[in-house]
Amino acid sequence: MAQGKLRVLIVDDSGVFRGYWGRLLSGESDIEVVTTAVSAKAALEALAYHSIDLVLLDVEMPEMSGLEAIPHFLKAKPELKILIASSLTSSAAGRVTVEALTVGAHDFIGKPSSLVAGGDGSDVRANLLEKIRALSPYSGRVLGAGESKAPGGANAQAGDSRTAPRISGPVQVIAIGASTGGPNALSLVLSKLAESVRQPIVIVQHMPANLTAMLAERLGRDCKRPCAEGKDGTVLRQGSVYVAPGGRHMTVRRVGSDLVLGLNDDPPENFCRPAVDVLFRSVAEACSNASLGVVLTGMGEDGKRGSEALRACGAAVVAQDEASSVVWGMPGAVHRAGLASYTLPLTSISEKVSEMAARK
Repeated sequence: MAQGKLRVLIVDDSGVFRGYWGRLLSGESDIEVVTTAVSAKAALEALAYHSIDLVLLDVEMPEMSGLEAIPHFLKAKPELKILIASSLTSSAAGRVTVEALTVGAHDFIGKPSSLVAGGDGSDVRANLLEKIRALSPYSGRVLGAGESKAPGGANAQAGDSRTAPRISGPVQVIAIGASTGGPNALSLVLSKLAESVRQPIVIVQHMPANLTAMLAERLGRDCKRPCAEGKDGTVLRQGSVYVAPGGRHMTVRRVGSDLVLGLNDDPPENFCRPAVDVLFRSVAEACSNASLGVVLTGMGEDGKRGSEALRACGAAVVAQDEASSVVWGMPGAVHRAGLASYTLPLTSISEKVSEMAARK
């Protein structure tokens, strides 16, 4: 095996799909399908016997579903990456997918509704390879000699020395952006916020349109706060959480003394709609330095330009650190640009947000 080759286990009760995923991954010099399994139980046995980096996991299987298997996989190997495969064609499948993402799966890929004979599967293959490589421990950015992960110090908690946040009054709104690995990170951050945090929270999570309402429902259960998919014209309420609907940009604007949500179909930014940049820029315009941005795990650089807007008006931005991120793309871009007021482990973000939200 070549050094740095990602070792994959395919788990699906369908022999057709086991073969299909295997064919899509064959021939890649940086990926090796080590073995396959017909059930979650067989997969657990394979994990004990083989060195595996990533599991491509069907969520709908008899006896033990993929959803039920995820905690067992992560208990057996905490560093394991899990990419779930779901049909996404029904509300039940979508709900299971969201549940899986909030309990520890790192990303998902839709199963083709049918495997048409003669089709080359090029679109699915390209999507699969992008997601797998984003999760690979061998494809991360390598730091140069003497380069620190955090410009603020070894514990990655200091602010950017160029522009310290100048919060002149109470924080009025908290804006959060996330992508790959985001549902689980959002669940952890929101559920551990202090009860005293009553500011409205607006979220962009890169996710298809048929899943964002289900994500909002799940996050509401986890954090015990009112949580819903954002709707155009909604007045932000204290203590409530709003998730941008998939496929639409979400903004915040000031109307008199109210903060009001807006939705639009403007072109994607960073290949994304909704985009974190769009939300953050609107929050900066509506609330200036009485706002707080949080950038969690995710692929790409969405959130970097929006963080520039927040920092330019004196607001603070908290970024998730590399070690706790599934993919250190979005928060890494913010951090490397010197835009993070604080770069913190996921487990420390709730405390920092709660502290800053409580400032008078």
